[in-house]
Amino acid sequence: MSTLARADVPVAQTWHKESVFADVAAWQEEFASVAAWLPSLAAFNGTLTSSPDRLADWLEAASQLRRRVMKLYFYAAMSAAVDSSDTVAKGLLGQVGGLYGQAAATTAFAEPQILAMGEAQLLAWIAEHPRLAIYEQWAKDLFRQQAHVLSAEVEAVLGALSDPLRSIEEIASELANADMKFADAHDSAGTPHAVTQSSLDTHLESHDRTLRRSAWQNYADAYLAVKHTLTQVYLTHVKTRVTLARLRKHDSVLAAQLSPFNLPQEVFHNLIRTFKANLGTWHRFWDVKRRILKQDTLQPYDIWAPITQNEPKVSYEQAVEWISAGMQPLGDAYVEVLRRGTLEQRWVDYAPNSTKRQGAFSFGTYDTYPFIMMSYDGGLGALSTLAHELGHSLHSYWMRQTQPEVYAHYSMFVAEVASNFNQAMTRAYLFQHNQDRDFQLALIQEAISNFHRYFFIMPTLARFEYEVYSRAEQNKSITTDDLLALMRDLYGEGYGDTMTDDPERTAITWAQFLHLYEPYYTFQYATGISAAHALAEDILAGDEAAARRYMDFLKVGGALYPLDALKLAGVDMTTPEAVEKTYGVLARLVDRLESFVE
Repeated sequence: MSTLARADVPVAQTWHKESVFADVAAWQEEFASVAAWLPSLAAFNGTLTSSPDRLADWLEAASQLRRRVMKLYFYAAMSAAVDSSDTVAKGLLGQVGGLYGQAAATTAFAEPQILAMGEAQLLAWIAEHPRLAIYEQWAKDLFRQQAHVLSAEVEAVLGALSDPLRSIEEIASELANADMKFADAHDSAGTPHAVTQSSLDTHLESHDRTLRRSAWQNYADAYLAVKHTLTQVYLTHVKTRVTLARLRKHDSVLAAQLSPFNLPQEVFHNLIRTFKANLGTWHRFWDVKRRILKQDTLQPYDIWAPITQNEPKVSYEQAVEWISAGMQPLGDAYVEVLRRGTLEQRWVDYAPNSTKRQGAFSFGTYDTYPFIMMSYDGGLGALSTLAHELGHSLHSYWMRQTQPEVYAHYSMFVAEVASNFNQAMTRAYLFQHNQDRDFQLALIQEAISNFHRYFFIMPTLARFEYEVYSRAEQNKSITTDDLLALMRDLYGEGYGDTMTDDPERTAITWAQFLHLYEPYYTFQYATGISAAHALAEDILAGDEAAARRYMDFLKVGGALYPLDALKLAGVDMTTPEAVEKTYGVLARLVDRLESFVE
């Protein structure tokens, strides 16, 4: 089975890149304009606190700089993501990466100088001058983190280093998405199937166990073949993050990652404790899945195997219709934006192509559509992924419609709430409106597969991260064998006695997730899915006030800290209650699946 070359993908199935820049020439023109304007911002140095108007001028200029640089970056990054062979896009990425570093260095004077004026003086200006009125939350947050802001000179150096340090992740991405080649998988008839980042999931969801095994093994083997290189790239990233955390006077990388969003570390530890306490639910699922598949043993490549011979195929257009119906409790305005973005404005680049990078994401800027990259293959899993990414995109849309640029961002902690909420709502609609046995079985499989990613894989990776960073922070040696052994043991605990593991190949799982290049992102998938199900429960019960609160949550952006934003929506993530409640949802799905065992 071949995958389309990028050049052969119908335009209607690609993102509307012309809405960002008409062409590369237009991008280069804007790049030159920003590069020429940037040096003039240095004139603010030393004058920021001379008057309220001067400070307001700076804050508005800084906002414009962020918007323009991010738009340049987005165009290059999205172009490279949908086609890893696009050398022009990679060149643009290199250009804007350098510009980003220059911008960070040029403007590094700002925060230290504003902090030097004192919180009381700044808040007095904000209270008295209309141009500064919107910045009250920003100012309070700036002083909350004052201990972690360094001198102007050091901030300038760190700003200049941001581009080369960011290249560490780019090296890992290029290796995985462009240079790494996977041996063809073969099905039970001996027919070859190309294994790519965008086709792997399709093979793992095949009825043909030989194809599943071959694809899973060949994918892992390609990573194992370069395990030492992957180790050095990842450990360079780890050491960099540890060094930056120390420079900014954080106790740990975990503290450094949570501090900007005012998140207590106990939120992380609550999740890990609750995950470990509920591993038995996963052990029970492995056994039920083995019996459904009528296998003597369940292997890791069987986790995604279909449990019905007649799984539904869903066109992209039908998926949009069902997702729209599932989200209707949020109101007509929400659904109309969703439909317009997916069917008219080309938010979604959804056709699989041979050079598309792995995974799926929603990405855009204050001045673009909230675009989506994914590979839509017509299964319920693809429908669910589309619902997930639309959760992110609609979150971004409503936030940007409501908030000024300074608050038009949200943390990873709340990002995964909106995405998993859309999946929960869509799934509930489909469970209710299609009672066909095969459809129900396929939907259960999709639901548990999603839980497997966000409630099993991600907490396991989070445990891996915590151990790696803890060792690095204690200046302990970490080798390739250490990383493999740690991953193997964590999966072994998670698999228990009801999964027959292939430990050597499972051990390389850590290298297959670029999520690890954003420290402690992984655990926030699990907290996100927990908050999402807790919020969906009330709305599905018909609570219109809960739906209104949820829409308020989508619009608040960075104007509230994440925990406060979620309390606005109706869930308290300072306790493990939502996580425990969502394990109950998973347990009921396993019960439901077990009822189909013959």
